[in-house]
Amino acid sequence: MRKIVVMMSVSLDGFFEGPDRRIDWHLVDDELHRHFNEECGSMGAFLEGRVTHELMADFWPTADSDPSSTGPMVEFAAIWRDMPKIVFSRTLERADWNTTIRRTVDVDEINALKAQPGGDLALGGADLAATFREHDLIDEYRVYVHPVLIGRGNPLFRPFDTTTPLRLTGTRTFGNGVVLLRYGRGEDPTAG
Repeated sequence: MRKIVVMMSVSLDGFFEGPDRRIDWHLVDDELHRHFNEECGSMGAFLEGRVTHELMADFWPTADSDPSSTGPMVEFAAIWRDMPKIVFSRTLERADWNTTIRRTVDVDEINALKAQPGGDLALGGADLAATFREHDLIDEYRVYVHPVLIGRGNPLFRPFDTTTPLRLTGTRTFGNGVVLLRYGRGEDPTAG
């Protein structure tokens, strides 16, 4: 069965974006970008909220024609264009680039999607991740911690009334100081 995988970058103080949706503090060099390409290229689909999708669609469809794009950026542009995308939005009327729009997160539909053959499903967007978390649909978290404190912004994890036990499945340190923390579902220590 395919997994739902949250893949998000955060500052050391837990924000995925700063005020005014700023992400200029992300330290994405060629090494990290090549890693993202490897991870994303093996996925079966991108699951995105409207805001994340619009940000991606504003840049990636033509990034490989920009002479200032690096090799890993050119490679990711093709990955993004070709990858099936499901955007969850109540307001988006249409979307290009191999994209399907869904109005709500339907648990049965998501479980049926997970049961299909193919690569795992990359979940992007903190609001959408919160909704998936509420429905206990997330199987793995890949959190890329950037060595910067931004002080304020939007936190990756919003307050939630349920404890979610996780187990560390791997780490990786990149040359630019970014650390990947991989967590899978853990056993509930209160069960039993």
